[in-house]
Amino acid sequence: MSTNVPPKRVLPQKEAALFRTVLQMYETKLYKKGIKTADTILKKFPEHGETLSMKGLILHSMDRREEGLELIKKGVRLDLTSHIVWHVYGIAHKSEKNYEETLKCYLQALKFDKENLNILREAAQLQLQLRHYEAHVETRNTLLRLRPQLRQNWFALAIAYYLNGDDARALAVLQQFEGSLKNIADGDAELSDVFLFHVKVLESQGDNAAALALLEEKRDERRILDRVGTRLIRARILTKLGRLEDARESWQSLLRRNPDSYDHYRDYFASEGLTLDDPPREAKPRLLEALDRFVTLYPRASVPQRLALDVAEGEAFRNRVSPYLVSGLRRGSPSLFSDIKSLYQDDSKRAIVEDILMRLRENLASSNTVPGESQGKGEAPTTYLWTLYFLSQHFSYLGRSDKALAMINEALEHTPALPEILMTKARILKRAGDPYGAAQWMEKARRLDGQDRFLNGKCAKYLMRSGNIDAANKRLGLFTKKDAVSPGADLEDMQSLAYLQQEGDAWFRQGRLGRALKRYRSILKIFDDFEDDQFDFYAYSLRKFTFNAYLELLAFEDRLRGHPAYITAATAAAKIYIKLHDDPELAHEGDQAAKHNRKKKRPEAAANGNNGKAPEGAAMSSDVDGEGQTLLSTKEPLREAQTILSRSDGLTRHHLDFWIVVFDVALRRGKYLQAMRALQTAKSLQSDHPEVHVRVVEMTCRDFSACEAHVAHTIDRVASELAPRQSLERYNAEYLQRHPNSPSAILAAARALRLIKGTDGSEEVRSLLSQLLHSECVPDVETSSAALTLIGEVCGQSIQEEFRNSCRTRFPLASIFLRPEEQGGRRRDVDMLVDSAE
Repeated sequence: MSTNVPPKRVLPQKEAALFRTVLQMYETKLYKKGIKTADTILKKFPEHGETLSMKGLILHSMDRREEGLELIKKGVRLDLTSHIVWHVYGIAHKSEKNYEETLKCYLQALKFDKENLNILREAAQLQLQLRHYEAHVETRNTLLRLRPQLRQNWFALAIAYYLNGDDARALAVLQQFEGSLKNIADGDAELSDVFLFHVKVLESQGDNAAALALLEEKRDERRILDRVGTRLIRARILTKLGRLEDARESWQSLLRRNPDSYDHYRDYFASEGLTLDDPPREAKPRLLEALDRFVTLYPRASVPQRLALDVAEGEAFRNRVSPYLVSGLRRGSPSLFSDIKSLYQDDSKRAIVEDILMRLRENLASSNTVPGESQGKGEAPTTYLWTLYFLSQHFSYLGRSDKALAMINEALEHTPALPEILMTKARILKRAGDPYGAAQWMEKARRLDGQDRFLNGKCAKYLMRSGNIDAANKRLGLFTKKDAVSPGADLEDMQSLAYLQQEGDAWFRQGRLGRALKRYRSILKIFDDFEDDQFDFYAYSLRKFTFNAYLELLAFEDRLRGHPAYITAATAAAKIYIKLHDDPELAHEGDQAAKHNRKKKRPEAAANGNNGKAPEGAAMSSDVDGEGQTLLSTKEPLREAQTILSRSDGLTRHHLDFWIVVFDVALRRGKYLQAMRALQTAKSLQSDHPEVHVRVVEMTCRDFSACEAHVAHTIDRVASELAPRQSLERYNAEYLQRHPNSPSAILAAARALRLIKGTDGSEEVRSLLSQLLHSECVPDVETSSAALTLIGEVCGQSIQEEFRNSCRTRFPLASIFLRPEEQGGRRRDVDMLVDSAE
C-alpha cells in the first residue's frame, strides 16, 4: 500500500476501529447497524471518502440503489487515491453485472494498492469473464509472485498462458509445477485434471508424440483417473500420429464399451481414411462391409444398422431397411419415423420405404404376415397398428394429408385409446392448417392420461397455436408450483425456453406485440444469465482444480449466442421492432389491450367472489406491465433491434433468416454497407432463396444518390454482384422462369413485383398469385396464407375473398382460410372442449 496517505483519510483510533466495524457489518449483512456506525464516523468527519463509500455500498445492498450510488461517487470524488473507494465502486458495478466498469474500478484500485490479493483475484476473474487474456496473464503472474506456495496459482497461470495462445510458457509453468510435487497420494483427482490439461497443451502445440507419452505414463502410474477420457484422447492422438493400426484398436475398444455412439463410429472410420458424411461412391462398399461386421459383433446395437441405411443404395438399401423397419414396428417404437425421416432427402430411398410399408400393410391386413418371411403363427395385432401409425406420419410429412388421415383413422378404429395415435392425428391436422382441430385432438389425447407431463405439455403447445393461451397455461399449471404467481412465471423461473418461445409466438400471431416481445426478451435474458454463470464457476474451478471443465464452459459460452433458441428469439424480437418502426401506432396497442383486460377481469373476479383480489396464500405478481407497454414505447426500435442482433454476429453464418432480418434493420437505419454485407452473406447461403430474391430487388429499388461518393460506389459495385445489370422486371421474370412451379418462388416474385411497380402492378400481382392454384404447382398452407394476406393488401377485399374461396377448395382441412368470424366459432369449440374437462 502507498505510504503517502492523505491527511484527510487518516482517522483517529476510535473512528478507525468504528470503520473496521462498518466493514464487518457489511460482510455479515448487518446493514442497519452498519449505517448507524458509519453515521457516527460521518458526524465528525463528513468528508471521509472511504466511510461515505461504505455507507453507499450498504445502502446499495438494501435496494436503495440510487441513493447508494450517489454516496459511493461522492466518496470517490473526495478520495481519488484510495483503493477502498475504487474497490467499493467496483463492487457496486459488479452487483449490477456491469463487468466492464467493475474491471476499470478494480484496475484503478490496484494503482494505489498493487499487491491487494482480494482485488487481484477479482480482477483476474473479471479479465477471464471479459476475455482480456493478455491482461489476465499479467494479473496471474502477480498473484503467483505474491503467493507461490499456493499450487492453484501455478495452475491458474498455466491456464492463462494457454488461453492467451502461449502454449510454450504454459508448458514451462506446468513442468515447473509438476517438478515440485512430492509424495503424491493415490487417487488425487485435482492432479489428475492437471495432467490431463498438460496433455491438452502438448496436443495444442502440435507435439502429439510427447502428449501420447505423457498420457500413457500418467495412465500407467494411475495418476489420471478419467479412464474413458484417457481412451478417447489416446485414440485421437494415435490417429493424428498416423499410427492407424493402434488407432483402430483404440476406437474398437471404445466401441466395445459403447457400441451405440455415433461419434465413435465416425472417428473409427476417420482412422480408416473414410467418412460417413456424404462418402464417395467408391468408398461405400468398404463402409458397408465394416458396418455389417459391426452389426454382427453388436447385434443389439442399433447405430451400425442405422448408419448402414445412410450409406446403402438401391437393392442394398432395400435389403437393409426392410428388417430394420419390421423390427421397429414389432417392438412398437413410436420414434421409428423420426429415426427414418432423414433418409427422405433421397427420393429413391423415400419411395423404397413407402413401397415396403404399403406392402407390409396389405399383407398384415390380408394374412397377418410379413412379406418374404415363412408362414408362422402370425404377427401380433400391434404390428399392424404401428404400421398404420408410421404410414400416417409418412404421408403427413410428404404433405398428403388426406392419405395420412385415412391411415390414422384406421389406426383409431383398431385401437382408439392409445395416446400416440390421437397425438399423431392432431399433428396431421396441424400440418394441414387446422390448429383448432389439432388442439381438440391433442386435448383428447391428454385426457387418456391426465397425469402425464409430456401429454399435458403437448396439449398446452397446441392450445397456444389455436390461440387459447389461458387454457394452455392452466394445463401447464398442473405441473408447476402451486404458490407461484402463475404457471408462466414459474416456467420462466425454470428457464423453459420452449414455453417462452411458444407463448411469444402465440401472442405475436394475435397481434399482441408487447406480450410477445416480453416473452422473447425473457429468452434473451436467460442467455444473459447463462453468460453470467461462468463468473461464479471460475472461483469454483480454481478451488477444485476442475479447469478442463471450465475450459469447455468457456468454449460453450463463446458460441452461446449462436444457439438456435437465441437466434429464433432474437430474430422474432427484431421483427417486432421493425413493425414498430414501420407503424409507430402499434406502440399504443399495449395500452388498449391492458384496458380491455381490466374490463374483462372485473366480471370474472366478481363471479369468483374475490372482488379482484388475489386468492389467499397466492404469491403477488411483481409484473406491473403485463402488456409490455414499456418495451413497445421505445423511441428507437431499430437501435434496440440492432443491439439484439449484434450479439450474435459472427456466430450465425448458416442462419439465413437471421441475415435477412439484419438486412431489414440495417436498410431502415440507413446503414447501406451493413445491409449489403448481410445480403451478401444471405445470398452465399442460398442464392435463389425467395427471401433473398425479394431483398435483392428491394435493395436495387433504393436511391443511393444522397450517399457519400465512396459509399455509393461500393454499393453500386456490390449491387452489380448481387444482381445482373438489367431491368428489375426482367430480373424478376428470369427468377420466376427458373422456378415456375415453386410456390414460395411465385410468392417472392409477386412481392418483388409489388416493390418494382407499386400500386400500378396490382393486376399483375393478382395474376401471378393465381398460379399458386394451378394443378402443376403444389403450394403449402403457409405459402398460400401469406399469398392471401398479400393479395388483400394489393388487390382489395373482394379479390381476397375470391382467393380465399379458392384456397378453401384446395385445402379443405385448413381452418386458417376461414373468415375471422368462422375461426371464432372454431375457437369456441376448442374452449367448450377444454372447459368440459375442468
